[in-house]
Amino acid sequence: MIEVYKDQSLAGRDIPFGILDVRYPEQAEWDLTAFGKLKETELAAIKKQAEVYDRKAAFSEEPYFRYFRKHKKTYPVMAQLESFLLKGRPFPEYNPINQVAFLTELKTRMLTGTHDADKIEGALVLFEAAEEIPFVGMGGRDKHSYKGDLTGRDDSGVVLTMISGPDEKTCLTDKTLHPVYMVFAPEGLPIAKVERCLNQMELYIKTLAPGAAIESAII
Repeated sequence: MIEVYKDQSLAGRDIPFGILDVRYPEQAEWDLTAFGKLKETELAAIKKQAEVYDRKAAFSEEPYFRYFRKHKKTYPVMAQLESFLLKGRPFPEYNPINQVAFLTELKTRMLTGTHDADKIEGALVLFEAAEEIPFVGMGGRDKHSYKGDLTGRDDSGVVLTMISGPDEKTCLTDKTLHPVYMVFAPEGLPIAKVERCLNQMELYIKTLAPGAAIESAII
């Protein structure tokens, strides 16, 4: 398990953070057929929600929605779900390790992140950003933390934030076999929801790769 801890800025705060540290076997041992069948079943069930979907009923009282609105941002999982449900956007067929996280977000409507654990330098320290901290985001784009946002850094700098997303350095590649999946939670989100999200993700992982070794924690 990678080392993850919270600094003093989060001491005593009710902010559960979920972690699945996964070691996948070589890709030749993955069961892409079983994962594909489960994925199609899950996506079909999610798609049926379009018939009764209402944004206000689905999200307006959710801690995530309020958290992102406080920062004048759109909750990205809501945007992803609506793109799939209402705009007919296809499910992204890229790296199955990423697909696990994306499918989990559509299923649970909770925010996740995925990083290459072997590229995290030292411990991952979670903290509440007191200022804008620049970093290189996914795709090489210039990003920064937001004041008051849950942020994580390793020995070389910012790795993740809830609002700005992941850094470039720890993004997955086709060769990644040791990802760490993370479940973000705004303050006050029940820990039971984080547990259910981790369990859902673990189901997808074990379907994709029955031989995967998984360590789980909530801090």
